[in-house]
Amino acid sequence: MVFAKRLREGVRRGEIACSVRIWTRPHVKVGNRYRMEEGEIVIDSIKPIGFPDITPALARESGFLGIVDLLKVAKHGKGENIYLVRFHYVRPRTKRPD
Repeated sequence: MVFAKRLREGVRRGEIACSVRIWTRPHVKVGNRYRMEEGEIVIDSIKPIGFPDITPALARESGFLGIVDLLKVAKHGKGENIYLVRFHYVRPRTKRPD
């Protein structure tokens, strides 16, 4: 999963732990890890939702100013299905000195 640059620091700090995506089909799987430039995210859940489920509170929880701001970023390609993806961030492991 790729995040807009302005959201990445919030994901790393744990302030953002969900994302609304408009896809043709799910592009992530529960339990899988996806790389970020530093660390990874682990998908905790993915569920189909409808437009009425996208509230101002959900938009803010996803790191956006509001619904319109979220919808500008959420649509990917020709997708029409809306998914709420919940995840958590895992920091990169530090290497032990030899």
